[in-house]
Amino acid sequence: MTEETQPAAVLPAEIAETPAAAAPETVQPTAVRRYLRWGLYVLGFLIAWPIVMTLVYAVVPPPVSNIMLLRALGGAGIQKQWVSLDDISPALPRAVISSEDARFCEHDGVDWVEFQGVIEDALDKDEAPIRGASTIPMQTAKNLFLWDGRFAVRKLIELPLAMWMDLIWSKRRMIEIYLNIVEWAPGVYGAEAAAQHHFGKSAKKLTKKEAALLAAVLPNPIRRNAGKPSKGVRAIANRILIRMAGMSPYLTCLDR
Repeated sequence: MTEETQPAAVLPAEIAETPAAAAPETVQPTAVRRYLRWGLYVLGFLIAWPIVMTLVYAVVPPPVSNIMLLRALGGAGIQKQWVSLDDISPALPRAVISSEDARFCEHDGVDWVEFQGVIEDALDKDEAPIRGASTIPMQTAKNLFLWDGRFAVRKLIELPLAMWMDLIWSKRRMIEIYLNIVEWAPGVYGAEAAAQHHFGKSAKKLTKKEAALLAAVLPNPIRRNAGKPSKGVRAIANRILIRMAGMSPYLTCLDR
């Protein structure tokens, strides 16, 4: 009779030599999470930058604007020279406000009266929008911190940013910065550079007519020329001159 083979007994030492179960590996952040985190950092910076720099620019002249840098990347030069509002002819802010933002001294950065009119025009199925509602604070926000072109996203950023800037800066500071960064010819920024470029004189010596011509080209300084105005530009400048005559009661915010 054959003996049945019995299973070998497992000795304690053999048990000790059995490899332990592998410990779970620490889960590392995925690439998607890393990209998301960096995206949030970038977004936070983009939000904080204009908020912080608005405080800085309340006392320090902006060295450049976003629009200047974007134009320079496209091959345009940057010709500019900062001057204080006291060194700019009073006719220029009067002309620009008359043309671009008649309620400049009254609103909080956004002209809600004009803005409502634009919305009503847009909702009218029979009429296309025939006007804009971009105030000087909104244009300053766009030039300093944003980009050019017709983008709804930019407008959504522009509105609160313009209100923030209007809250922090005085109206005099607002128009001073605007007149020093706005483009008046390809690569020509600010009142002093514009006066020298178009009329061969300093911004302080601009006449009312020259100021009106400069204001007339602001909507399209790439195609319009204040120094060699077309018939259309001269007609716009004449209308601005008429408006300027009655603007004194609406410009008290520029007084010291």
